[in-house]
Amino acid sequence: MNISDIRTYFPYLNNRIIYFNHAATGPVCKPVIDRINEVLKERSESKMDDYQSFLSVADETKELLARYLNTGKERIAFTDNTSNGFNILAQGLKWESGDKIILNDIEFPSNVYPFLNLQKKGVQVEFVKSKDGIVSAEDIINAADNKTKLISVSYVQFLSGYKIDLEILGEFCKSKNIILSIDAIQGLGALQLDVQKCNIDFLSCGVQKWMLGLQGMAFIYISKELQEKMEPTFVGWLSVENAWDLLQFEMKIKSSASAFQTGTINAVGIYALNISLKMFESFGFRRVENSVIDHTLFLRNKLKDERIRLYPDELEEKYFSGIVTFKHPDSEGLFNWLTERNIITSLREKMIRLSPHFYNNEEDIDKVVDAIKNY
Repeated sequence: MNISDIRTYFPYLNNRIIYFNHAATGPVCKPVIDRINEVLKERSESKMDDYQSFLSVADETKELLARYLNTGKERIAFTDNTSNGFNILAQGLKWESGDKIILNDIEFPSNVYPFLNLQKKGVQVEFVKSKDGIVSAEDIINAADNKTKLISVSYVQFLSGYKIDLEILGEFCKSKNIILSIDAIQGLGALQLDVQKCNIDFLSCGVQKWMLGLQGMAFIYISKELQEKMEPTFVGWLSVENAWDLLQFEMKIKSSASAFQTGTINAVGIYALNISLKMFESFGFRRVENSVIDHTLFLRNKLKDERIRLYPDELEEKYFSGIVTFKHPDSEGLFNWLTERNIITSLREKMIRLSPHFYNNEEDIDKVVDAIKNY
């Protein structure tokens, strides 16, 4: 399978649209559309209640995620969005007054408010200050002390696109018995991630961006060691062992991450994610990442050639992701001008954010840069 094959999966490309906005919402690809239509047709015509078939797909989807992250499927649970993933963590831990959480001042709010909500329990939240869109692993490590219980950080920063060195941070957290929590929504689908190698304890990720899934669908990863320290704040009939012994009412919570799946989950979202993950796996996650990084290097160089001020201005390639952001004296005007010409980007914090995916190509990038140059 090559890029030309993959590009046939995206109908919008036939409409002369250049979509550089995967950091906001990923387009729905044709294989996903076909599968969802098939499922809805079955549900309306022949297999109205095919729960066992759905459970098989859900289990397979966890296996696909587990292979991607280098973990076991029992460490994955489905939820509805990134924020609620972090709420599972924040509300499931035992906190004492004076415990400290380290965040930073350029985190997306999904990775902030679930932890700020703990201040009423006496938990201290410290924000590490960024420099030109960067908060490094070393910056966070330097802020930690013996009161630090948890560090939560984005794998990829949503605006600058800075990819933090999780191996360094994870090794530090492991050595200090600090919980490492990751917002992976701007990384997964574009980049690889090994939760074992990086010593990640918890991860929350919506799938509607780079993973090309649907809104209202997300998942968490939780290590066995961390789960053993937690008590689920919310439980439901599917949180317990032997859930189908409907009238036994035995409060025996599952030892797997599925304990946090309290009841009915987003079936259509799981069917869609299953197909997207199979597409990524078929193409190769490493090939996906290589393509994304190549695009970022090419795009940054093209913009620099036009004297466009990048954010951050200088960035080593090892910190690249799929996001390239730049400043402009009339960013809103430029954003609207590009949109009128079917070039879809994001306007964030008075800057233009570009986020092409692996199936985009250099011709797409050339057209976008030419349009920016001609504004």
